[in-house]
Amino acid sequence: MRVIRNGIVHTQTERGTIEGDVLIEDGKIADVGYAVDVPADAEEIDVDGAHVTPGLVDAHSHAGMAEWAEPEDSDFNEGTSATTPHVNALDGFHPRDEELKHAFQNGVTSVSSRMGSGNVIGGVIVSMKTYGDQADEMLIKEDGMKAAMGENPKRFHGEQEGRQPSTRPGVAATLREQFTAAEDYLDRKEKTDEDEAFERDIGMENLARVLTGDLPLRVHAHRADDIRTVFRIADEFGIDDLSIEHATEGHTMAEAFVERDVPAVVGPSFSSASKYELRNITFETPGILHDAGVKVAIQTDAPILPQQHLDVCVGLAVREGFPPEAALDAVTTNAAEILGIEDRVGTLEPGTDADVAVWDGEFWRVDTRTQHVFVDGEHVFDRAADATDPREEYAW
Repeated sequence: MRVIRNGIVHTQTERGTIEGDVLIEDGKIADVGYAVDVPADAEEIDVDGAHVTPGLVDAHSHAGMAEWAEPEDSDFNEGTSATTPHVNALDGFHPRDEELKHAFQNGVTSVSSRMGSGNVIGGVIVSMKTYGDQADEMLIKEDGMKAAMGENPKRFHGEQEGRQPSTRPGVAATLREQFTAAEDYLDRKEKTDEDEAFERDIGMENLARVLTGDLPLRVHAHRADDIRTVFRIADEFGIDDLSIEHATEGHTMAEAFVERDVPAVVGPSFSSASKYELRNITFETPGILHDAGVKVAIQTDAPILPQQHLDVCVGLAVREGFPPEAALDAVTTNAAEILGIEDRVGTLEPGTDADVAVWDGEFWRVDTRTQHVFVDGEHVFDRAADATDPREEYAW
């Protein structure tokens, strides 16, 4: 048992921000308040007025899947087919990925880790803790099915002779073919008597979960026309639970997000227009969508941007009009709600996982750094004790 004393505590609950303590017991938040009653044997950490927040949540990442230091270990695109709904990101998640260490040391304690955007359908996405030794123990939840529109699947498969898709209509057709097959699969399964043999298909089982609302559809889409194609296909197949990932031109069609009550996971916006569909990239997108009433999360797409710089991405969005009072929501409550893991992370509500970050300023400011980080109640980073000076580390 331990208690974080004397913090400016951003509870991310109806209680708002309070000056007080956070009590941690058995890996959970036990109590939050002023002068919390603490057992005599509890470890006390006095943070002396520092900011205390829930651990940050990145709602779109490849951390654990795309080893930045060892390209041969990258496991995020199963490129043998344009559709791989049978693939599960958990099976490629590497707990020792350096990206994860950098993440938790800098306050990012949960990520939604997934396959890449080379395939039209990439596979099952998993929400993971960033600290741990075994992927199964770091798993929070399977949080969606990865799909992708636009240039990436066109290029990844279109450059291979005879491989569909090579055009945007081909991408859309491929997605429709798979969901039509899943509808037929469900129909056959429902009509099969209990005493009859039924040949199961892992990919179709996973896509059936999308059609029945058990597994959200999370679609990589940058251009406004691609986003509208996603909405069109979702309507055709009755898919209500979906999110648009990246949403680079989402600010041009904010009203469509509001009308459909679809959240946007925006980013990474800290980039040049490295491909044509990014020509309208801007850090103004989160603010415009938020002001319109869209639920917004901000992402790094790590390792496209280093996972530890999620706070910097939020700060740049604030500079370009994203309300400071909404900054923490974008990487805690909103992200957790979009992923369906708000019962575990994203707030300092008693009973939730004790994922906590202590900062020496407002978390999104560029000169702010973590002082302490806790994951499931374990004190995984103490800057005074654990941080190294690179000038000493690399001194001759």
